[in-house]
Parts: sequence; structure tokens; C-alpha cells
Amino acid sequence: MADEMVGTIKYAEEIIQVPRGLELFTCSWVPANTEPKALVFLCHGYAMECSISMKDTAIRLAKAGYGVYGMDYEGHGKSSGLQGFVPSFERVVDDCSDHFSSICEKKENKRKLRYLLGESMGGAVLLLLHRKKPQYWDGAILVAPMCKLADDMKPPRLVVSVLSVLTLVIPTWKIVPTTDIIDIAFKLPSKREEVRSNPLCYKGRPRLKTAHELLNVSLDIEKNLQQVSLPFIVVHGGDDKVTDPSVSELLYKTAASSDKTFKLYPGMWHTLTSGEPVENIDIVFADIVSWLKERTEVRSSSRLEREQKGDNDAQFRVAPLGKKL
Repeated sequence: MADEMVGTIKYAEEIIQVPRGLELFTCSWVPANTEPKALVFLCHGYAMECSISMKDTAIRLAKAGYGVYGMDYEGHGKSSGLQGFVPSFERVVDDCSDHFSSICEKKENKRKLRYLLGESMGGAVLLLLHRKKPQYWDGAILVAPMCKLADDMKPPRLVVSVLSVLTLVIPTWKIVPTTDIIDIAFKLPSKREEVRSNPLCYKGRPRLKTAHELLNVSLDIEKNLQQVSLPFIVVHGGDDKVTDPSVSELLYKTAASSDKTFKLYPGMWHTLTSGEPVENIDIVFADIVSWLKERTEVRSSSRLEREQKGDNDAQFRVAPLGKKL
């Protein structure tokens, strides 16, 4: 465990071990002098990581009063595993679910609201976390989510068919043809260079099994958008060439959620929270923090009342033989 102060924010790192033997890197940003209003869990994008790539996002949210937690997926960032390799998307979701739930179930956090924030591929992770525990999470922030890959990012259908077969034979090979994501995701050249110089970010071609997993997951999510039922805000750049903004709008229109918000930012690219000019990033975070603030103030009191009622009811439950439990 490594702790340090970033202004008024306490930053901590910890390595956890999952049952299959891998060591996964986790980190957190928590207000040092006040109790967090709620918890926010970060789901980073493909080839990215939390401690550097999502640091600015985490600090902004922590300064707004939230406890923020992240984890590098297997094969990403400081976690173990072959870099850039996602052998099973289901395992990524399970790892996040187990770690995030362990934070929520700590004594000091049990009454706090739980929000998920997912960027790009992290949006897909977020939606599958929600599917895994439909009633567990109190809300979600989807940033240019991978509900569907943009058509320009997909290999031709014939290539997909061939790659599907090769995945069984050479799953880790880096031979999937694709556009340079960094060039089309980050509007600011300085940010592109920052990502390219970050050794924790994977820059090679997608590995066969990874590409296969991402394509299948995006197809699955696109088919099941109507199952999304938690409160959410989805933000998307109008000029995004990595994930499809029209599918974010479709999510907004078809999701079962009664509390849902869609924000489209004309002229912005894929990385809304880090790759745009600061004035654009400020606009996006103003919307995100405002959304969080409104729901935290309303839902915190209702959750507290609900849990207090549950505690009270538990004191008067009666066992089958007439004994109090």
C-alpha cells in the first residue's frame, strides 16, 4: 500500500491478488478532510489504465467530494498479464465486481451511494457490471461508451470470419488491422504524445483474442440496450470516430431506466475527459458533477431511510418457533 497527498486529496495504491493467481493494481482518490459524499468506481478504456490516464478525472471528482476508486484490468497498466491481452471479458467484469463490491461493503461505506464511471470500453464493463447486479449500483456515468464500435474501426466481415478461426490457434498475436486509435481519439496533439510516452498504455495492434472479445461484447450490448435500468448520464462527442454516438442516443431512447440523460457535444472527439481543450473538458465535467450532485442529494436520504427501516425491521423478525432473532 502506497499513500500520498495530492493537495487535499489522499491518493493510495494497493496490489490485490485474484483467485487465479494474478496480481491486479488498484488505486483510490479520497477527500482527506471530509467524509465522501458517495463512491465513484472507474472503468478505464481499452489499452489504458487508471493511475495516470484517469488521474485528472479522479482528482476532479474527489475535489467535488467523492471517493474515487479504480483498478487496472488484467493485461493493462500495472496489473499482471500479457500487455493488451483480454482473454476473457467476463473475467474483467468479475474482477471489477469483486473489488468494487469489497470497497462498498466496508463498514464506513455501507450507507454511501455507489456510482460507476466507464470510458469507452469501460462503458461496456460498466453495463455488464450493472447486468451482473441489476439492483446494486445507484447510477452510472457513461463517457463515449463502447455500446458499438464505429464502422470505420471494424475489420471487413471476411477478415472478421478469418480472425475468429485464428483466435483459437494464435490468440495473442498482434495482427488485427485497425486504425491508429490514438490519432482519432485525442484531439490535442500534446495528449496524443502523452499517451504514446506512457509505458503503461498498450500501443500495439489489438491481439486476436482481445479483438474477438471486444467485437462480441459490443454486439451483445447493442442487442440488449433495453435491459439497462439504473439511472445514468451518457456523454458523447459529436465527432467521435471510435465509438458510435448514435448508439449512445439509442441507449438513451431504449433503456428501461426512468432516470436517464444524454449529452451530445458537437465538434468533440472520443476522449471527452482528457483529450479535448480544457474549456471543453470543463463543460463535460460541469455536466457530470451536476448530475452526480442532484442524485446524491436526493437518493442519499432515501437510501438512509430505507436502510434504517431495514435495520429496524430486522430487530423484530420472528423465528419459526416464536423466538426473536
